[in-house]
Amino acid sequence: MNTVTAGAGSATVNDQPEAGRLRRSGDDKMLAGVAGGMARYLNVNVTLVRVMIAALALFSGAGAALYLAAWLLIPADGDDQSIAAAWLAGRRDLAR
Repeated sequence: MNTVTAGAGSATVNDQPEAGRLRRSGDDKMLAGVAGGMARYLNVNVTLVRVMIAALALFSGAGAALYLAAWLLIPADGDDQSIAAAWLAGRRDLAR
């Protein structure tokens, strides 16, 4: 991965977020990019993260709930806020 930054922004030349930022992956995704983003953040193989999520889903049901929560709470690559934060901001704007 090329880590040369492109100006004052937080994205690198190949539009990957800077290290240490948890973001849903736009490149390595099957559903919402949660596993790809977590794998990139933890610096592990994405298959390992996917297997762990699947095992949690099959054996306890927690994997599906955690995946859904991560989908709503972790922003995607290139986005400033998560889906839940955008929804809440929209609700606040409607209430005014």
